[in-house]
Amino acid sequence: MAIKDFFQKKRKYATIPSEQTKREIPEGIMSKCPRCGTIQYSKELGKNLKVCTSCGYHNKLSAIERIEITLDESRLFEYDSDMISEDPLQFPDYVDKLTRTMEATGLRDAVVTGEGTIGGFPVVVAVMTAEFITGTMGSVVGEKVTRAIEAAMNKKYPLIIFSTSGGARTQESIFSLMQMAKTSAALAKFDDAGGLFISVITDPTYGGVTASFAMLGDIVIAEPGARFGFAGPIVIEQTIRQKLPEGFQTAEFNEKHGQVDMVVHRKDMRATLIKLLELHAGGAKEEAKANG
Repeated sequence: MAIKDFFQKKRKYATIPSEQTKREIPEGIMSKCPRCGTIQYSKELGKNLKVCTSCGYHNKLSAIERIEITLDESRLFEYDSDMISEDPLQFPDYVDKLTRTMEATGLRDAVVTGEGTIGGFPVVVAVMTAEFITGTMGSVVGEKVTRAIEAAMNKKYPLIIFSTSGGARTQESIFSLMQMAKTSAALAKFDDAGGLFISVITDPTYGGVTASFAMLGDIVIAEPGARFGFAGPIVIEQTIRQKLPEGFQTAEFNEKHGQVDMVVHRKDMRATLIKLLELHAGGAKEEAKANG
């Protein structure tokens, strides 16, 4: 290239928006992917079920959003909507934290339970959400999940639990840990009664939730890239003083090692659940015929 061409050719530079321009952009109109950094219109991201169009990263969904894209007509007959946490240990600032979180989210705790239909099949669902104290499991979460399990058993409905959690709720200590045993015992009775439990793991799911009901499903499904385990990878590495394998604790890693039955993209989740419910309903019909 000739020198004159170099000077004649216009160079393109990226421009950095001024602080004034940034202030003029309405808050929340754009979203940045936590994985690849792609900036997208929030509305378009919502239309894609909050899955990044560039890298496929599954952003977190609230409980309400999950219900809207899963249940028929987004309709849920909610259970125990008035149940709220108390402060059994008089933990400092816990009541204030609960109050602020309830006001900010419009939720009473980290799980919404109830019944509805998926593809016309009646189901009982429990949907956890990270927006309420990182989805931690306290007494209310454990009690609501247990009651949902019991309702599914009494009504003979399939049970579907969408899990996301930071683990046990520190502010409730032993009361929180007791929920692991309570939910697991309820699921054992549900299993003895022949109930179908589909566990859907979303990112992230750790601690007592993983150590109890999240891993007790007849069928365990995970969203792509979902991280789950009992302790986090940093804690494990510090404990065993070894480097963990690439992708450790991701849905794909756990599927490869037999801890997950299938990894299902969010856009295919509802159709997959309908198919599983169809298979279960067919099996129930055949069993009814066999029993006369």
